[in-house]
Amino acid sequence: MTTVNADEAAIAEARQLRDAFQRFLREYEFGMREVETKISILRDEFTHMHAYNPIEHVKSRLKSPDSIVEKVARRGVEADFDSIRAEITDIAGVRITCSFVSDVYRLFNLFTQQDDVTVRIVKDYIAQPKPNGYRSLHVIVEVPVFLSTGRVAVPVEVQFRTIAMDFWASLEHKIHYKFDGRVPSHLVQSLTDAADAAEELDQRMERLHREAHEINHRVLEV
Repeated sequence: MTTVNADEAAIAEARQLRDAFQRFLREYEFGMREVETKISILRDEFTHMHAYNPIEHVKSRLKSPDSIVEKVARRGVEADFDSIRAEITDIAGVRITCSFVSDVYRLFNLFTQQDDVTVRIVKDYIAQPKPNGYRSLHVIVEVPVFLSTGRVAVPVEVQFRTIAMDFWASLEHKIHYKFDGRVPSHLVQSLTDAADAAEELDQRMERLHREAHEINHRVLEV
């Protein structure tokens, strides 16, 4: 009988922990939605007011419980919700792919200057690429989520990048996954060369875009 009661208590405790974890993750899901809504509004406003859409596509993801647990263990974070909230800032992520580098910075500024967006960390890997050639603009923000229990500030990682940066990052990830992180040196060098080519492509397409805009503007003036 004692064993049965102990088993029932263990099951009840496991259910409570599961429910608490689901509530914890739901906050991040709602924070992710808040960011998605803000970006969607900016995209629609650009489309209707400026006849131009600077955003190619938007992707969002929420870390799985297993992924969170693994990261908590790897980084030595205390296994309680307050510690995880403070130390793990990329549970919710939104990636915004733009046409041009100028669009990346324009959207970044418009997004982060909103009154209810609090910027915590900015990592500009476009101005200062990683050694392997990775380029992107990362920002950790806090956005307010209003629940029945009150207001919660939720951290969300937002990445801004161009199509060329996104293509390179996707390929680099697939290669590292295929080789389990132990990529042959000649492929590492090829990836670095490809990153340089992607940067050159971004610059060339930016110049073409600017030149086309200037020509069109002069035609309209005539």
